[in-house]
Amino acid sequence: MITIENNAEQSEALIDPAMIDNLTNIKRGVPELPSDNRLSETPLARSHLAQKHHYPSISSGPNNDSHLQIEPQSTSLAVEAAVSIIINGIHYAVLMASPHQLEYLAVGFLFSEGLIQYSHELLDWEVTHLADLASYQQFAQDSNDEDFDSVSIEQSLEQFQDYDIYVVELVLSQRCHQRIQAQKRQLAGRTGCGMCGITGLTQALPDLSAYSPDHLHHEPNRQTGITGIQTSAPSLDSLLALRQQVDAAQHTHQLTGAVHAAATIHNQQLYLFEDVGRHNALDKLIGWQLRQKADVSCVLMTSRLSIELVQKSIRSQIPWLVGMSAPTSTAVRVAERYGLGLAGFLRNNRVTYYTKQDNI
Repeated sequence: MITIENNAEQSEALIDPAMIDNLTNIKRGVPELPSDNRLSETPLARSHLAQKHHYPSISSGPNNDSHLQIEPQSTSLAVEAAVSIIINGIHYAVLMASPHQLEYLAVGFLFSEGLIQYSHELLDWEVTHLADLASYQQFAQDSNDEDFDSVSIEQSLEQFQDYDIYVVELVLSQRCHQRIQAQKRQLAGRTGCGMCGITGLTQALPDLSAYSPDHLHHEPNRQTGITGIQTSAPSLDSLLALRQQVDAAQHTHQLTGAVHAAATIHNQQLYLFEDVGRHNALDKLIGWQLRQKADVSCVLMTSRLSIELVQKSIRSQIPWLVGMSAPTSTAVRVAERYGLGLAGFLRNNRVTYYTKQDNI
């Protein structure tokens, strides 16, 4: 079901995964979130009036017989929201992300940051959409920010009017709180970069040896406990089948052409997470993995495989990471060092394996 809410200025699309599933007969698992009404439906796409310029000729460029065609059209644009993550009252990070499955995003992000190790360390959470002056005033009041008076709040709201702003407030265990205080910093992440704001090389280039297969062999059931998962290389046939399912089920991308996805097969069902940021999509999958205590053997990314995706996969003990585009040289070297299976260019009936080639 796609619900369109029309008003004088714009329409918002709320996309139901069941619509794609029913049309394609794909067995797709819908990630479940706690049923406590703290997550309301959020717009993932909005319509916008645009102007298309094109030549009607099927040739690659204009010719003497071609006449430029100009057509108005309604386009669907992916919503890119500012998501402020507050941990135990500490303003920790601002992520630019799709405003959907924000609990999974926050949990996966905190795990990737090394602030939590287990799902149960998240004690409580709440998502607030700052949609108007009243909600922003309430947020400023609850934040006890003495720098904001009624005038500055109105000025800030005018500044923020072009943005969708969400606040994710998390309550973590005391042990996690101590980690936050030890690492305390502010981070501002942009859509195209998962490591923006990191000032120390030791944070950007961490030692991940504690997550290597050799180390984990001596610590069974550590973290997500995937030591019993079959880690042999996924076959080309299985990867092509997975890609076909992802292409059919990636409904937000079909609508907007502007989001990435992280997907996996669990209990013979497809679980897919979309976001305007590829690292956010993987964080959502990792957050789901932690919350559901799910073992994952292979993750498919619809993007290139850059270093932050490799680091996140190693931390969450994902045996194989596969991309539709190429990996970077650093991603391959780090994956080789820590035993992560890496493959790319999953397209046109082919795939390229970059690591663990002796196991294929």
